[in-house]
Amino acid sequence: MPSNQNMQGGKAFGLLKAQQRDRLEEINKEFMEDQKYRDEDDLAEKLDSFKNKYAEFDLNDQGEIDMMGLKRMMEKLGVPKTHLEMKKMISEVTGGSSDTINYRDFVKMMLGKRSAVLKLVMIFEDKANGSVCKPDGPPPKRDIASLP
Repeated sequence: MPSNQNMQGGKAFGLLKAQQRDRLEEINKEFMEDQKYRDEDDLAEKLDSFKNKYAEFDLNDQGEIDMMGLKRMMEKLGVPKTHLEMKKMISEVTGGSSDTINYRDFVKMMLGKRSAVLKLVMIFEDKANGSVCKPDGPPPKRDIASLP
């Protein structure tokens, strides 16, 4: 009997998410070592931010963004798209080679010079939230003197 049978759905999902994040981290390392991107400013911070963005999508079992994941993300961002528009967005990112967006394609799109629709939406959403890259963890400590 497979060992994950006795896991609750949420726990298994959490495990899947953790594995996906590890995979994204591996891919980020590849980009860090890629000569093509060595002149990119703040590459580590950008990759970290891309990883968090990408992980916000509902990824399929392969850890890729499929049509449904893209649809839900666009709705969550308040910019619902038609089926055709989403097909076009995915095709823009993958060059038409796939129906899903994998993380490598996502990072190449975000670092690339071409302005894909999805990239513009992501950048717009960052500006709207005023969060270029939120640090994880507790907010910085404040001493008593700085309290109102």
